[in-house]
Amino acid sequence: MSASTHSSQKFWGVLTRKERWGLSWRGRLVVALLVLLVGWLALLNIHPFLAVTHRVDAHILVVEGWVPDCVIRAGIEEFKAGSYQRVFSTGGPVEWSGVYTSEDDTAAIWGAGRLRRGGIPRELVEVVPARVVTRDRTYSSAVALREWLRENHPSLHAVNIVTEDVHARRTRLLFQKALGNGVTVGIIAVPNPDYDAKRWWRYSEGVREVVGEVIAYLYARFFFVPSE
Repeated sequence: MSASTHSSQKFWGVLTRKERWGLSWRGRLVVALLVLLVGWLALLNIHPFLAVTHRVDAHILVVEGWVPDCVIRAGIEEFKAGSYQRVFSTGGPVEWSGVYTSEDDTAAIWGAGRLRRGGIPRELVEVVPARVVTRDRTYSSAVALREWLRENHPSLHAVNIVTEDVHARRTRLLFQKALGNGVTVGIIAVPNPDYDAKRWWRYSEGVREVVGEVIAYLYARFFFVPSE
């Protein structure tokens, strides 16, 4: 055994000392620059990733009833510009009601009323209310739509959904989970007028929405287990 080996061991070989490589100041600087670059790219791309728009060939349009008026107006324009045969308004009990009592207490009926007042004929607007209040409201709305379609339109193969801004990717994911692989889900994200999407981090509203949706999407994508 060499002298160098003896000098790197203590307590009869129980402890050993080994040479290792570590970052120099130049290495630490490179790592810091890479972290900053990745962070900057994330700032620039996370909003477009969440606020995705991808239309499919569909004759049914779905509008989430809880969305603000600007999204409702965009849904009306989408319906009139496309070859849609019917528009569905979805949503569960409004937040201030606390419990489900009737269809009049749901976002679905509120959304339907705004669609009709915007010029869509009453007979073309379908109200599909959900009953769940406390959790997984988007998925519950999708399940309510699925049950309606199974009973009334089982041959449907595609829908487009209009929703607000960064909520779009999670909406498409959860509706796809609920409707299944037999129905192709398209999505249309309507920009939030309260902040500039290209510089969302400069606005408190933008930070709240983007950060909240990142967390919600990761949960829906990797941890959410659908329940009937």
